[in-house]
Amino acid sequence: MSEAQFYTFFTGGLCLLIAAALLIAWQLWRIRDEERDGAISALDGVSHEMRINLQRMVNEVAQIVDTQEAGPDVLLPVQHPQLDGVNASLIKTNRNAIAVIGATYQELEARKMALRAALAQKRDLGATLDDAMDATINGIATLYMWEEHAGVRPSEAGTVRSWHVRDWMKKHGFAASSFPGMHLRDEVVERLRQYGLHLTPRPLTHTAHEYYSMRYDRKADPRAPFWKRKPKTEEVMAIETTDEAADFANGAYDDGFEDDVVYTSDTEDMNVPDELDAMDGDTTADEDDYSDDETDTGRLPN
Repeated sequence: MSEAQFYTFFTGGLCLLIAAALLIAWQLWRIRDEERDGAISALDGVSHEMRINLQRMVNEVAQIVDTQEAGPDVLLPVQHPQLDGVNASLIKTNRNAIAVIGATYQELEARKMALRAALAQKRDLGATLDDAMDATINGIATLYMWEEHAGVRPSEAGTVRSWHVRDWMKKHGFAASSFPGMHLRDEVVERLRQYGLHLTPRPLTHTAHEYYSMRYDRKADPRAPFWKRKPKTEEVMAIETTDEAADFANGAYDDGFEDDVVYTSDTEDMNVPDELDAMDGDTTADEDDYSDDETDTGRLPN
């Protein structure tokens, strides 16, 4: 084999090796992309499956309330094959949220079983229907956290506007009047707030008349509204003490006396004519003799 043939063979083999490596890389990338799309589709299927089950639950409860003569066959069993598939696979997702969805399905199925038993035995449906409605509200709140916040804990979802929750329910077909005697969207918002989701605006605690009738008490609120008067820290107190000591050393310390007032001594006050007249003509010598007298003449008893 000549040198030219060797270089031709070497170059061709190297090109084939590069092409094979690129083909393998492309196949791996395509498989990984398909697995990612499959995982996204499976998680979307979990959301769709739960939404269908909740809408069915809402319709069944409303039908039972409207027609008291409904039988237990009105309540269909809860099925969740998409959730079971996600649990059986190795899809990378929030497993805590998947567990919460599974617990929600268990609660829904338990409430349906209680309703079936009550309908079959012709018992009062008041408490059983309330439990079923409460489970449905929990399910809608769980579905919202799963779809809009990837199933994180409500306390970790940040601040959310309440109208966003209402728009989400409206988009998914959860009407406000789905359950008799309650506003479904308001109940879901309050349930999310109970779970720890920071929803704004917060509910009103006073009417307008009560709020504007309140009197502000400075003693009851020593720091004032909006934290304007914050307590002094130890560093600030130390700085103020140092400033007072420096002012005293420099002569700028305020001693409490007014500069414009002339202060006189007691002897100067005694040298005025009015004070001398009040002494009834007594001289200084007479005062000394009276003080040296050891007798009790003219003295008041102690």
